[in-house]
Amino acid sequence: MVTMLEARLQTQQRNTQNSQETGLWSSGFGMKLEAVTPFLGKYRPFVGRCCQTCTPKSWESLFHRSIMDLGFCNVILVKEENTRFRGWLVRRLCYFLWSLEQHIPPCQDAPQKIMESTGVQNVISGRAPGGAGEGQVPGLVKKEVQRILGHIQAPLHPFLLRLFSWALLRFLNCVFLNVQLHKGQMKMVHKATQAGLPLVLLSTHKSLLDGILLPFVLLSQGLGVLRVVWDPRTCSPTLRALLKKLGGLFLPPEANLTLDSSEGVLARAVVHAAMEQLLVSRQPLLIFLEEPPGAQGPRLSALGQTWLGLVVQAVQVGVIPDAMLVPVAITYDLVPDAPCDVYHALVPLGLWTGALAVLRSLWSWGRSPRVCVRVHLAQPFSLQEYTTNARSCWGSRQTLEQLLQPIVLGQCNVVPDTEKEQEWTPATGPLLALKEEDQLLVRRLSRHVLNASVTSSAVMSTAIMAALLLFKHQKGVFLSQLLGEFSWLTEETLLRGFDVGFSGQLRCLVQHTLSLLRAHVVLLRVHQGDLLVVPRPGPGLTRLARLSTELLPAFLSEAVGACAVRGLLAGRVPPEGPWELQGIELLSQNELYRQILLLLHLLPQDLLLLQPCQSCYCYCQEVLDRLIQCGLLVAEETPGSRAACDTGRQRLSAKLLWKPSGDFTDSDSDDFEEAEGRFFRLSQQSRCPDFFLFLCRLLSPLLQAFAQAATFLHQGQLPDTGKAHASLASHRGTLSALRAGAPGLPLLSPTESGYTEQLLQFLQATAQEEGFFECADPNLAISAVWTFRDLGVLQQTPSPAGPMLYLSPTFTSRENQEKLEQFIRQFICS
Repeated sequence: MVTMLEARLQTQQRNTQNSQETGLWSSGFGMKLEAVTPFLGKYRPFVGRCCQTCTPKSWESLFHRSIMDLGFCNVILVKEENTRFRGWLVRRLCYFLWSLEQHIPPCQDAPQKIMESTGVQNVISGRAPGGAGEGQVPGLVKKEVQRILGHIQAPLHPFLLRLFSWALLRFLNCVFLNVQLHKGQMKMVHKATQAGLPLVLLSTHKSLLDGILLPFVLLSQGLGVLRVVWDPRTCSPTLRALLKKLGGLFLPPEANLTLDSSEGVLARAVVHAAMEQLLVSRQPLLIFLEEPPGAQGPRLSALGQTWLGLVVQAVQVGVIPDAMLVPVAITYDLVPDAPCDVYHALVPLGLWTGALAVLRSLWSWGRSPRVCVRVHLAQPFSLQEYTTNARSCWGSRQTLEQLLQPIVLGQCNVVPDTEKEQEWTPATGPLLALKEEDQLLVRRLSRHVLNASVTSSAVMSTAIMAALLLFKHQKGVFLSQLLGEFSWLTEETLLRGFDVGFSGQLRCLVQHTLSLLRAHVVLLRVHQGDLLVVPRPGPGLTRLARLSTELLPAFLSEAVGACAVRGLLAGRVPPEGPWELQGIELLSQNELYRQILLLLHLLPQDLLLLQPCQSCYCYCQEVLDRLIQCGLLVAEETPGSRAACDTGRQRLSAKLLWKPSGDFTDSDSDDFEEAEGRFFRLSQQSRCPDFFLFLCRLLSPLLQAFAQAATFLHQGQLPDTGKAHASLASHRGTLSALRAGAPGLPLLSPTESGYTEQLLQFLQATAQEEGFFECADPNLAISAVWTFRDLGVLQQTPSPAGPMLYLSPTFTSRENQEKLEQFIRQFICS
């Protein structure tokens, strides 16, 4: 593979080609852009290995080093060679012939087997609560079972599946430049299916197109028809009927009723029977662990955890001996159905609406550059093995209020090294029917798999470009400098073990990326033929911030560490002080651990996605190691002390000789006396100041939103404890304006949704004044409100209109509100 540096040198040497490309740049981004064929390089990290701590046997058995060299394939590139026929007519009908050759298993008598299952028969005969024995006629109960089963699934329609595959293949070739899949990852999945166990794919959810694209990809690779779990909120009744014939599954609304409801008991029994029958028949299942795009709230999907809980329960009761779980992710250059307005609400997609969207995409084909897609299949692992090993890693848990509130108020200086208890995803009926221990197992498994999916995802060129323009060159950058910055950030991403979703000549890559982001950037021609690239000021920066979050997992440890160092220096050196002055300060290892723990507890779990099997202390050590490896911190050797690199005379504590990796508790802190004598300084290399600022700014949108929410506490007005009960009886009353001296803004509402809306409007108003558009995001506003609720700043009371918020007695004083804001702002680097 030609490296980017070599490609850059070759490009500079070709004067004729340079003059042609300069003409393309000066004429704007028309359709003369050179097509970029990404993912063709060999020398890139192989990502997607499963956790060696939780699933060591799967880590060894389902991987071989030879699969790393298999390369990529474009699954939508169907030619004459992909069919059994040859000839000029085959070349014109290869899409149609390919769809006819796909293997679709025959329809089994699943409804009859579900009706005869033990759980459903117990309900029909009255042996279970809510059955016919409690005043219901068995015949009516049987009809109700058939109705619920019809809501969950429908028999597969082979002709419709083949017709849909042919039409989808043509559509994908019109919309996407390519859809790439690593053949080595696909070989791991094929090897997992040879064990005769059901395959459960657990995926991220970037687009509504994911539920159609993933089944197509796996059908083309010989895995059969994939049963996809859909969210009923995203589909109209007509579209649900079509998707069920194509393999879709839907959770009936009665399954979410209370545990003592007879209708809920019946619906959950049918859902359990349907899931058991699907797993026994070894049909591959796709579950989305993230909320659908456009849904404002927690990242982890309550519906996804519900279906995953059904799989876990089927393994525990012995319906199937085991199941193979496969973390899956899809990344796009640009998400096709991402709305321009990020403040939209989730609305169901109808059949006609979807058809119009398809026609709109086909009409725009040829008028705008096509995007690239990358499908990631991580290493499969055994659910039984994970369940056995994961329970041994469970430790004590404390709420965010117990962990951080005493430190924020200055009442305590010790940070507990315990896991934070923070569950934002609500539990639905089928999950609540499980034991509390099993519910915790499902939640931890969801976070573990989602972490594996995110870390195996490739970083696309648009994410790198958005991060550069937003966090390094928001005032503009010359194209010649941007080429070097793009190459540098790509190398840094690859060095951290993350793959990138592109390859090719550097100038063509940057040209293609800027053409995709043309709605958010301005190109200005300057002297000597160079171009000035400037991000468009305004709400477009929010879109760039959302794109840049795809880069954050690769640099998350360094970003947390840089913000922790910023917080440690906040009380010693002025933020505007020179880098040399900050480099004089000695930073002890214990102080760094404390600051990192504070920031880890403050940041939401939906952002961090830390592996549940990893302790906070181990993650702190990993963050510190990353800062040293990237050159930001250097060890300070004190006179007379043993060098930090001298490990020959180190003596292990007897208490640590038997401990497994990652098994650290609060009592272990006494065993690390050596850490007290270790000190570090900020490196004085010329590249360090810019890199340090870049890392700090990766977390700045979220931290800025938290700081603005703390400011909003004393610029808005919430009722205190006594006034909250009075507001339950009457929602009328005079409330203060959002900002002093800002007429025309709506009044504050005490409900949680209303308060979040008011906070979002406050963030937007602040963005107009100060230019922080990247933090004016509804998801950041929701994260701020929920974090303050967990921290004990806000408390809630149930009401018919929804949970009502009020200030806790501790934070009614202006002094404590300022302490909270000061605590958050110490981690922000201006």
